[in-house]
Amino acid sequence: MGTYDLIKQAIQGKKQIHASYKGYARQMCPHVIGWKNGKAHALFYQFGGQSSSGHFPGWRCLDLDDLTSISVVDGPWHTGHSHSQSQTCVDEVDVEV
Repeated sequence: MGTYDLIKQAIQGKKQIHASYKGYARQMCPHVIGWKNGKAHALFYQFGGQSSSGHFPGWRCLDLDDLTSISVVDGPWHTGHSHSQSQTCVDEVDVEV
């Protein structure tokens, strides 16, 4: 199964994703998947692992081409406390929580 389908199923089942993104191990919950400028993107809430900025928990907009070593994991669902702004990560939404 490809990356896009794994993330899509994780959104539909409210499952965690553990993966690597640009060399950083990340623990995240995907919330939105679709397309932006012709490329597959997803909006995640990162609750654990590492990031280049060192800041999390927080929202991450990731290009799915750069996501590797993906596993779908059972566990608590994590999300942000505030949704005061509309997401701009995905222009053409396929699936969202």
